[in-house]
Amino acid sequence: MKNIFLYLVIIILAGCSSTKKSIEISNTGSFDRNDEIIEIKDKEFLQLFEESEEWILKNNHNEEVAYQLIKNENGDIEAFIFQVSVPTNKKVAYYLKKGNPSPVIPKTFARFVPERKDDFAWENDLAAYRMYGPALAAENPSNGVDLWLKRTKELIVDTFYFKELQKGQSYHVDHGKGLDCYKVGHTLGAGGIAPFWNDSLWVGNFFNRYEIHYVGPLQSKFSLFYDSIKVGDKFYQEKLTITVSAGALLNKAEVTFTGEQQLLPLAAGIFLHENTGKLSINKEKGIAAYCEDAVSDAKVPSGRNYVGVFVPAPVKEAMVKNNHALLVSEYQPGNTFIYYFGGGWNKWGFPTDDDWISALNRFAESYRSPLAVLIK
Repeated sequence: MKNIFLYLVIIILAGCSSTKKSIEISNTGSFDRNDEIIEIKDKEFLQLFEESEEWILKNNHNEEVAYQLIKNENGDIEAFIFQVSVPTNKKVAYYLKKGNPSPVIPKTFARFVPERKDDFAWENDLAAYRMYGPALAAENPSNGVDLWLKRTKELIVDTFYFKELQKGQSYHVDHGKGLDCYKVGHTLGAGGIAPFWNDSLWVGNFFNRYEIHYVGPLQSKFSLFYDSIKVGDKFYQEKLTITVSAGALLNKAEVTFTGEQQLLPLAAGIFLHENTGKLSINKEKGIAAYCEDAVSDAKVPSGRNYVGVFVPAPVKEAMVKNNHALLVSEYQPGNTFIYYFGGGWNKWGFPTDDDWISALNRFAESYRSPLAVLIK
């Protein structure tokens, strides 16, 4: 599977033309960049779409390229996104042409699932995820992340829930497109985050509210709100905003805690289950990767599943504690902390453990060396 990455692009403005309609993207890195999401926020470029949304994006082979306009709650266009592939030490060009763009095949999705005890579920073309809401309170859920393995580019969240709840076809069994065999319990699961205070991990509970910012074919974004996060004898509120992008190896998470203004270290982590898998953790790179056997509820072996976490900010400690792999960073309440998390499967894009670990390392390298974008 192609290594894919979402980032804020480097915008290089070319001249003072009032009709910027072409985009040149350069890769000076040491490896090919395949199907990465580019995000453009240049006001002059976006103005073209404020005047008319009848634009087709084409590459230098005259092929149409799918794109998405990101709009705020007032309907104003904030960004233009599309996927690109750029070989190492090469440039590629795209241009806008007047016309009606073709419908875009959706590759991302997110929604609240009240019919399944208030889950919030989301996905892209690599994996699906869910987190737990208030209707599950009696079962002592955590604010950890559940991972659904998939082996299709199709969206599967709605289908899995419908067949589970209406047809009696369990999503804990692989019927050809994937399954949920990941166990979360009261843990961080597949990349959750929690305060790490007084040498203890303070795993939270269910979210209380949610907000969907947008759901689009190439990118979706939503927020979950936690009203009462206990840390020692104090309580905090948390806002967790997640962005899922087409082809992205990991989800982007923006975390804000509010409460007493004291340093509150945060730990992004991975639950290690029986701790029989392969763990790779690197403090300097801010990376934790875990590879383990995937086993269905019926105890049927289902290959290997993978989880990864990447923390761009300085990592104070990288450790294994309470059966979690943790990347701990300093944090001041009121600020926004950004990290990335996600999972994969050896039956969909990552045949071996080393393939997953390599993809995670490339993700981190891509973050630190974004492609250069020239708007003409």
